[in-house]
Amino acid sequence: MPLIGVLALQGDVVEHDRLLRRAGAGTRPVRRERDLAGLDGLIIPGGESTTIGKLLVAFELFEPLRARIAAGLPVLGTCAGLIMLADRIVGGTADQRTLGGLDVIARRNAFGRQVDSFEADLDLRGLTGPFRAVFIRAPWVEKVGAEVEVLANYDGHPVAVRQGPLWATSFHPELTGDPRVHAAFVDSTR
Repeated sequence: MPLIGVLALQGDVVEHDRLLRRAGAGTRPVRRERDLAGLDGLIIPGGESTTIGKLLVAFELFEPLRARIAAGLPVLGTCAGLIMLADRIVGGTADQRTLGGLDVIARRNAFGRQVDSFEADLDLRGLTGPFRAVFIRAPWVEKVGAEVEVLANYDGHPVAVRQGPLWATSFHPELTGDPRVHAAFVDSTR
């Protein structure tokens, strides 16, 4: 059984944990470097990307996690997690750093403010039938590198991508109760 960590500094930790278990994975909350030991994969949940970055530094997790990602740790980033995995961002603060690894340019809050949140059915490559996606202050991908596979688009913009062991969605798959995105990610870590 794969052991998948959930970055537990901010965001929907419990919801991701629940869907990972339904997808057949063991789980562990990740708050410190020692929590990375033995993981087969990691989820970086949504939240606020500048805050997540600051918390990663405060918990002395930024550089160790960046190194693990560079070494090939499979990671699924959702919403702010997509921003944290992006090599480049638009709309961030001047000092905002990302963990990187995903050859994309991500635009923060691309779909608007909190009041502009919405749901939409998406055709996600590799899944049968539509997937109900929840977008909350969501980013989108403005540009993808040559090695990035676009898994879903919405309104002309990539909203789910994959590059090797790194997966990212603009939306919150954990809020639907549908385990298919989590199951696909867990299967990729086996």
